[in-house]
Amino acid sequence: SRPILDMSYSRHFLDFQGSSIPSSMKKLVVTKLSQNFREAVTLQQDSPVPLPGDGDLLVRNRFVGINASDINYSAGRYDASVKPPFDIGFEGVGEVVALGLSASADYTLGQAVAYVKAGSFAEYTVVPARQAVPLPSVKPEFLTLMVSGATAYLSLKELGDLSEGKKVLVTAAAGGTGQFAVQLAKKAKCHVIGTCSSDEKGGFLKSIGCDHTINYRTENVESVLRKDYPEGVDVVYESVGGKMFDLALNALAIKGRLIVIGFIAGYQNPTGLQPIKAELLPAKLLKKSASIRGFFLNHYLSDYKMALQNLLKMYERGDLVCEVDFGDMSPEGKFTGLESVFRAVDYMYMGKNIGKIVVELPHSVNSKL
Repeated sequence: SRPILDMSYSRHFLDFQGSSIPSSMKKLVVTKLSQNFREAVTLQQDSPVPLPGDGDLLVRNRFVGINASDINYSAGRYDASVKPPFDIGFEGVGEVVALGLSASADYTLGQAVAYVKAGSFAEYTVVPARQAVPLPSVKPEFLTLMVSGATAYLSLKELGDLSEGKKVLVTAAAGGTGQFAVQLAKKAKCHVIGTCSSDEKGGFLKSIGCDHTINYRTENVESVLRKDYPEGVDVVYESVGGKMFDLALNALAIKGRLIVIGFIAGYQNPTGLQPIKAELLPAKLLKKSASIRGFFLNHYLSDYKMALQNLLKMYERGDLVCEVDFGDMSPEGKFTGLESVFRAVDYMYMGKNIGKIVVELPHSVNSKL
């Protein structure tokens, strides 16, 4: 038996629009550790819908976010002690359809919320009320801020030391988090250079304020940087790894800072890494009094709510573009339903997305939403 809540609150188990919460749902589960997402993850059709405890919300997910690290998670790289099967997906936006007694002090049925918590690739997710973020409405744009926006905001604020006139290089600039690094650096009155893989992405980057775009498929990034920035760049926001890391390191100015927020180029490899020319690292850093800093969002959770509140205010004032890519231009069309998460991950690793990749979870026909 599972004690849920004071049953005088049993009405909380009623879907707020009048259609009852089903007893089973679809969700994605890691059934085998592998960096190949399709091999690692299984779509389960009839998992029991979880029940919220006293301080919990049951969220019906409407939009879930795709992150490069989804395949690190499915490969077991975040916590070696966790063995399959385990739930996957880091972030979701939806509405509260049931809640525990204590949670009802701050939340109500039908309320729009976002959250960052493992297990979002499911129709319903239990979220501790203290981890939820209340939203004015259910919009996919809010999802872009949860991991991607917060990563850019906190890493640049804590490690970037941005100020007017600094030259900032953003790699994978048109991606989920790159779009925010570009805009936040511009707000700090920096000169922003963005690398990307197509002219279409370059156009998007210019539209959000990027001063100089470099299409690495048609231009030699190293020579462009050497020619246009002979003194080097002050800050690099780096998420690609491998050759791009080496190139960014070489492009640093005196006292330059390279912030590593990921290395997506290696995630599909068995080790999760792509080789870099690290043996020259001490000499290169010393020669320029330069530094490399790593940034992992989980280590900055004490500042997370503040960052998110500031980002939400900026978006609602119209000061921040939150570009969402639903895969409308992908061969099989828009990412709809949990089964399309596999396609969405492939799409990300093919470098097709502009902005944050989001999957929409439609409601079953009996819902009035």
